[in-house]
Amino acid sequence: MERWHDFFVAEVGAAAALTGLVFVGVSLNLSRILGFAGLPNRALQALGLLMVILVLASLMLLPGQSGVALGVELVGIGGLAWALGVWLDIGIRRGKPSDAYRRQHGFNTLLFQFATLPYVVGGALLLSGNPGGLYWVAAAMLMSFVRATLDAWVLLVEINR
Repeated sequence: MERWHDFFVAEVGAAAALTGLVFVGVSLNLSRILGFAGLPNRALQALGLLMVILVLASLMLLPGQSGVALGVELVGIGGLAWALGVWLDIGIRRGKPSDAYRRQHGFNTLLFQFATLPYVVGGALLLSGNPGGLYWVAAAMLMSFVRATLDAWVLLVEINR
């Protein structure tokens, strides 16, 4: 884990900064966000993805944890994040979003899957004793940043066009 220390420190800092940016974007554009079906759920997904990075990267920095403990944390938190995200995606579909948003929703859903499922895979690998699971965690965190940054762009910029 020592070789991963700097990576997880960077992830904690970046997640905290981007979480603040998304909160500002939601605060500044709250009435507009609430006016679009699906955008409140998308904002919550973005915040959730960033909080998962923040929590998991923080847990990865705790000294003395075994691979099994890390695996359990990853499977549990990653699985919960995935389930809640799917639930929010179902809510977006039921909310009858506009045609333009519906076209983007499939892509957003796919990115969300790529952002969350690797946490579960990485955790399962760590549970089985395979330290390569950390590479899956890194991929999950990077994809989470991609998805959350795209969401932040929509919440800050695109909503005002």
